[in-house]
Amino acid sequence: MKRARPRGVTKSVHDVQLPAIKPDSYVAPTSVEETLEQLANGGRVLAGGTDLLIEMDRRTSGPVERLIDITRIAGLDKIAVFNNRVRIGPLVTHNQCVNSPVIVEHGLALAQACLEVGAPALRNRATVVGNIVTASPANDTISALSALEADITLCSKGHKRTVPLADFFIGVRKTVLQPYELVTDISFPIRSNASRSIFLKLGLRGAQAISVVHVALRCDFSETGAVVAAAIALGSVAPVIVRPSEAEKLLVGSALNPDIIDSTSKQARSAVSPIDDLRAPADYRSELVQVMVRRGLNAIAENAHRDAWPEVTPLLGGPNLGADALAAEFATSDTITTTINGRLVEAPWSEVSLLDWIRRETAFSGTKEGCAEGECGACTIFLDGVAVLSCLVPAPRAHQAQLTTIEGLAEADRLHPLQQGFVDCAAVQCGYCIPGLLMAGAALQSSHPDPDNATISNGLSGNLCRCGGYYAIAAAFNEASVAPSTPTIEEAKQ
Repeated sequence: MKRARPRGVTKSVHDVQLPAIKPDSYVAPTSVEETLEQLANGGRVLAGGTDLLIEMDRRTSGPVERLIDITRIAGLDKIAVFNNRVRIGPLVTHNQCVNSPVIVEHGLALAQACLEVGAPALRNRATVVGNIVTASPANDTISALSALEADITLCSKGHKRTVPLADFFIGVRKTVLQPYELVTDISFPIRSNASRSIFLKLGLRGAQAISVVHVALRCDFSETGAVVAAAIALGSVAPVIVRPSEAEKLLVGSALNPDIIDSTSKQARSAVSPIDDLRAPADYRSELVQVMVRRGLNAIAENAHRDAWPEVTPLLGGPNLGADALAAEFATSDTITTTINGRLVEAPWSEVSLLDWIRRETAFSGTKEGCAEGECGACTIFLDGVAVLSCLVPAPRAHQAQLTTIEGLAEADRLHPLQQGFVDCAAVQCGYCIPGLLMAGAALQSSHPDPDNATISNGLSGNLCRCGGYYAIAAAFNEASVAPSTPTIEEAKQ
């Protein structure tokens, strides 16, 4: 989509050089009621912001006169069980779902889908509701929630309605959500222990990848082992998630034997007509549907649907930011007051993203911009102790918060042990990626002091550096974990 040009910008400026859309005002309400009042007067809700900030940067979001940041409303980040349903609040992050025994027990497909979204620092901000509202058929959690038969609750001033998730989507990035409505709840029923679900995804790389195809499956079994209910949800193969009803019917009433699985996977393939795009040709996607449905059903039949669930899921300080009910309202150039690396900083709201604001308005330039869309990890910082991607955080969210950038990682006059490990193992490279790698690595090491290579790989999956290999970086973790103490900075210089 071509970027809309702001008034006064000449055609000599390339589209990618256009500035991000900056809202006229930013508000942080402290209650749902206040949020609905704001929405009634116009505005865009921001929770994680990992989609909206990119759209604003690319100028594809349309006008955003008021940004309504709900991340400081207490109580919206809860996962609860009520009336035999699992309920997910609008601020629940993907890392919360990954870390939730309730979700893992009763909605494994959703937990597995959440683990496939982005990488740890992004999952610390990105919300499940945001993934749903963006309504891309490639969004992983949509198929999982579809297979779990989820409902979604929409509130406006003086009104509430609940709709089945299947009726929520009406096209690519189109939903029945009205501009004045707020999603306040996603829920799905708790089924018996004889219900099994699984999520499978194929992307073009191991992390930070948009799905080529993703599949969510659920089978409910009788005491005799026959399937009494089934759900198959296919993503990234049509404008909306596809539920191949004829394939689902084949499963009901029989045991999951090889013949039933084979015929069901073929029927699922015939239910979709994918398009060719940059990620894959249509024929390949169709073949993948058949293969992935077969693999998923085989795993369910063998009771192996949980086998691939990792023992360790690095969260980098997450799973969530926690609400502190701090009211805030900003107009252009109002002052943001925050603490960065232990120093009080006051500076005007001049930039949309926290990354750009830090680099322009403060003395801390160590945080780097790589991709500006949450895929490289170069801009990783700590926001209230949690690793986040600063390019996807609105600048005013820093108001009255505690930030740590790469300049604050050293302790007093000593390098952080991981910094010293990078020096000792020659893990340093060009300087763009290293700050983000160190920040993510320090967050990982705080919860996993002696991580193995698999944990390091998972923890740094959101930090992509193409200048060299990762062997020296892994060695730096080992060095940091055994080092009795680090030299002072002056000693290191000598």
